[in-house]
Amino acid sequence: MSVELGLPTVRPTAGNVAASLARRAADAPASGPLLDQFGRAGTDLRISLTDKCNLRCTYCMPAEGMDWMPQESLLTADEVVRIVRIAVRDLGVEKLRLTGGEPLIRPDLEAIIAGIRAEHAELPVAITTNGIGLAARAAKLAEAGLSRLNISLDTIDAETYATLARRDRLTQVLDGIDAAQAAGLSPVKINAVLMRGVNDDQAAELLDFALARGLELRFIEQMPLDGDHGWTRANMVTAEEIRTQLSAHWDLIADDVPRAGAPAQRWRVYPHASTASGTVGEPLGRVGIIASVTEPFCGDCTRTRITAEGKIRSCLFSHEEFDLSLLLRSDADDAAVGQAWRQAMWLKPRAHGMGRPGLDSDEYVQPERSMSAIGG
Repeated sequence: MSVELGLPTVRPTAGNVAASLARRAADAPASGPLLDQFGRAGTDLRISLTDKCNLRCTYCMPAEGMDWMPQESLLTADEVVRIVRIAVRDLGVEKLRLTGGEPLIRPDLEAIIAGIRAEHAELPVAITTNGIGLAARAAKLAEAGLSRLNISLDTIDAETYATLARRDRLTQVLDGIDAAQAAGLSPVKINAVLMRGVNDDQAAELLDFALARGLELRFIEQMPLDGDHGWTRANMVTAEEIRTQLSAHWDLIADDVPRAGAPAQRWRVYPHASTASGTVGEPLGRVGIIASVTEPFCGDCTRTRITAEGKIRSCLFSHEEFDLSLLLRSDADDAAVGQAWRQAMWLKPRAHGMGRPGLDSDEYVQPERSMSAIGG
């Protein structure tokens, strides 16, 4: 269901709700950054380039895949470059991440990055990738202007990897990590999701792997955005559990670098007993934990998202979307596109409501879209 909401389109929602949203959106600022009603500014832009992926990770999508978006509905390279131009020049965006699905599926990824870099020499540009095919493209991506990347890696055990990803591709991912480091895409960050009964005992093994290779590991609580809609709170490995596992092997000290809206709480990692005197030297490295469910950070959120077919999502867990593609593919000028974006972000909710113990009860409704269709 799509309902016209002035310039943007909101979906899916009832008509009376859409009318209410339209009235509230009219109060959005007519210039300046992407503010919401609670004083937050959308300075961190995430653009999905495709909903397709060449893995079938159990926490993301069904084994048989999804109903993919039609190719003609996806944002073109020129449209992506235009969106970034408007975002940086007019709306105060300070950093960009290209996501999916799997962004490496786009054969024009290097061209997209080069087009953005030609207009924004200092803009941090990152991608989130599963690493499949990265070994052959890392150098070209760096040459195009990519700043850094996050690579999804939930285990370094081949059998466990095949179970989680439903594909035997671990060697390709490890080769991609090596290639990214060789290309100077630093720091290379690793994203890991622990699944109860599958890899929930591998936190220390993953961190040991990352520390030995100069990688920065990010553990991410499994979020209710799976394509099967089978998520339960009981099966989620929490941030507290992860910290407990790691603390059995290392001392963790909260990082003193301001978080500044970043999703990960970072910890400096030291050998056991090295912090007992209160005087510590250089850490072995750092580890981050993104606790979107049990320790939400909505009050400091700076993200604004565009899906692969050009829908604005003010929150990863939103039930409303605003269609920017209609404006991009009309004769609307940049000012109109920017104002529609301001209106959409003005309606960003205060919080996603996932901190409650009753998250997996009827009180919480999972968005229809899965993570692969939204963009991470």
